[in-house]
Amino acid sequence: MQAVSAGHPEAVAAAEEIFTRGGNAVDAAVATAFAISVVEPVASGIGGGGAALVHPADGAPTFFDYREVVNNQGELPANRTGIPGFTAGMSELHRRYGGLDWEQVLAPGIRLAHTGFIITDYLQARLQHPKAPAWGLGAGERLQQPELGETLERLAHHGWQEIYTGELAASLANAVEGIDADSLAAYRVHSAPPVRGSFADLQLLSAAAPLPGAMLIQLLQIAQAHGVGTLEPGSADWIDLLCRAQAQAEKVLHEQMGDPRFVTVPVEEIIDPQRNAVVELPDSGTHPNTTHISVVDEQGMVVSMTNTITDFWGSGQCVDGYFINNAFIRFPEFGSPANRPEPGKRSVSWSCPSIVLDAAGKPILPIGTPGGTQIIPSLASVLTQWGLQSRSLQEAITEPRFRPHRGRIYLEAGHPEVIGQQLERLGWEVTQWPSTSFGSIQSVEITQSPSGSRLTSADDPRRDGAHRISN
Repeated sequence: MQAVSAGHPEAVAAAEEIFTRGGNAVDAAVATAFAISVVEPVASGIGGGGAALVHPADGAPTFFDYREVVNNQGELPANRTGIPGFTAGMSELHRRYGGLDWEQVLAPGIRLAHTGFIITDYLQARLQHPKAPAWGLGAGERLQQPELGETLERLAHHGWQEIYTGELAASLANAVEGIDADSLAAYRVHSAPPVRGSFADLQLLSAAAPLPGAMLIQLLQIAQAHGVGTLEPGSADWIDLLCRAQAQAEKVLHEQMGDPRFVTVPVEEIIDPQRNAVVELPDSGTHPNTTHISVVDEQGMVVSMTNTITDFWGSGQCVDGYFINNAFIRFPEFGSPANRPEPGKRSVSWSCPSIVLDAAGKPILPIGTPGGTQIIPSLASVLTQWGLQSRSLQEAITEPRFRPHRGRIYLEAGHPEVIGQQLERLGWEVTQWPSTSFGSIQSVEITQSPSGSRLTSADDPRRDGAHRISN
């Protein structure tokens, strides 16, 4: 059996096509990433970056960071654009693990760009954004992107280097402030072991620094130690405890996290369960976008991948059919000395592709979500319910979400009014937010048994996400 969970049915169909051609999980994930850059141009693509966690069936897991870097001059342009890493990342994953030809993997995305797809209500809403392109189309109409299709064809025929040293590189450098030929040519993907920590009776593999995998593990450990598993999911006390645990973990993120090639990050201290068991929680009360893909193949390879151009439509600038990132709004957001911009540096950010392992060390849940600042509380909510409180994956994903920020809790529409009132009595200010602001969990659950593995998934109702499981 094999399975994929992604942010759009057409992207899921791309993975299915790759599986039918004999591709593996990485082939399918890369094809899905290019396809979703066509059907969700608002969220990810060639002009951005991302991160992925790959766990081969018979090998060690590896974390890949192909996010944007500061240019060789160490400058942050006014548009906050970084040197994009998406295409280099897709190529490196394919080179290390892929089984099909590069052209085969890009074929579904190329076809989608040329033939088009039907605009969903979700994309229609995003087309009202001030930085959105003036396509003049609405929900139910077909969107074709021939210029993007031609760009993808060039990448398929000339290889990933085309965007870094070829004609596409020259076009990009000429069009975008802060991007230059030398910085493009110098771009490199970084790989490292994922951060690994304990939670419940499980192990969590997550994104290495400067991404917040260690923060997610710390949050879960703190919440578990303070008894979150004994509280009713969705209750005011449950939300309050998770929000206070996040506030403590986020403080560490803002003060100590940075690119480990430039600063020392005390990861082992951050994810020490004994230390986190005695952490004192702060009192109660103290819109970015991405896309996530989870894939499992029949050999047991697991991929968890999060890609982004940062904000909706990134910087708003479109070059050769794709949108350019504004990744370096994150440097001032995380303004500690550890996160100051330098040539070639990656910023702290929120993407957090993760894989849960069982007690025997076998992958049982690739998981991730878009949502910027909403990523960590969304993952913490789902993992707490699923890992500690025996709720099904579908129940955990459907549960209304929340996000703490500077003494305020943003509650997803769907929470009973009394929950907001109880949180206010606990000391929080409370604001209601629409469901589309709370990410879209993409995950596949792997149940191990003596007779083999069984795959299941769940749909997140908040956006256009879909999944497919096949033999």
